[in-house]
Amino acid sequence: MVTFGPDEVELVDKSPCAGIRADLKMCLLGSSCCKKEKKTPRECLKDGLVPEECLQLRQSFFECKRSLLDNRRRFRGHKGY
Repeated sequence: MVTFGPDEVELVDKSPCAGIRADLKMCLLGSSCCKKEKKTPRECLKDGLVPEECLQLRQSFFECKRSLLDNRRRFRGHKGY
């Protein structure tokens, strides 16, 4: 069994909103729509067959991307983790 310390696991993508994107991706791939029905995550989102948690992550990802374009928030930093 392989165990990782908190400093050993990190995302390759260092762009803003990468953490939310990764969480959304894992949530969608773990949903029953993708696993059992063998649909793509995009099809599952379009049909609305995903859990509420994934929809909330989608909204957070949208807000994070939108904050990158907002000039007022450029000085405050981007949303996301």
